[in-house]
Amino acid sequence: MNLAGRSAIISGANQGLGFEIARHYLQAGANVMICARNKEKLAQAQQALSQYVQSGRQLLAQAADVSKPADMQALVDETLKAFGKLDVLVANAGVYGTKGPIEEIDWEEWSQAIDINLKGVVLQCRVVLPHMKKNRYGKIIILSGGGATKPMPNLSAYAASKAAVVRFAETLAEEVADWHIDVNTVAPGALNTRLLDEVLEAGPEKVGKAFYESSVKQKQTGGTSLDVGAELCVFLAAQESDGITGRLLSAVWDPWRKLPAMTEQLKKSDIYTLRRIVPQDRGQTWE
Repeated sequence: MNLAGRSAIISGANQGLGFEIARHYLQAGANVMICARNKEKLAQAQQALSQYVQSGRQLLAQAADVSKPADMQALVDETLKAFGKLDVLVANAGVYGTKGPIEEIDWEEWSQAIDINLKGVVLQCRVVLPHMKKNRYGKIIILSGGGATKPMPNLSAYAASKAAVVRFAETLAEEVADWHIDVNTVAPGALNTRLLDEVLEAGPEKVGKAFYESSVKQKQTGGTSLDVGAELCVFLAAQESDGITGRLLSAVWDPWRKLPAMTEQLKKSDIYTLRRIVPQDRGQTWE
């Protein structure tokens, strides 16, 4: 997939999936601005990624907190100054947040997770949209994760915020459709990243026995390759995905490589969206 000449911001890119997305974007020919809160790790990531920068392209890094409006505006301003345009936003920065029963968790930590995972995503979109609307084109890719589609006991801030960003993306996709801006969310699979390590460190008392045991098994088996989610993010940034918007796509389970041939069908359906299940959907007639 070719991203030659495209310019992207990738948040939370100093490690894990964000780092891998940045690597894939650079290899595909994009200009890339990476951001994260930790300056030291960000500098290390920039150095490690520099070997993938293609001739004539740029890789920049700027420390930023996605929950702070001033940080986000400064990030976009610097990106436009360096690249001259901004085609793609990958809103990847996210946290699990506090863990445990809702009546026992630290309220400030719970709220901070909402600030980063939900409000931070909305803020990132707010600051890039004026430029994308001016150009009448853009790609917004939001990382959702498993919390969007199933309950996650003892991780309520994560689950609630991730479900919220999917509905936000569906809503924003319709809001900006006239400007040819595609907005999608990505479920990258069960990844062995720092978030998994957090769960293992917290233990079954905090995250629940079932989730802890599944996390231990995931750690042992290696989890989903980071490449899978990164490749889907490249596809959603590329011209080939134009017109695919308002969808939650699983990098592992959905045939996303075939979707360009189904774009018109997608526009007329609610496939790959969040919807309420009614009795008739399960063969029941409750009256």
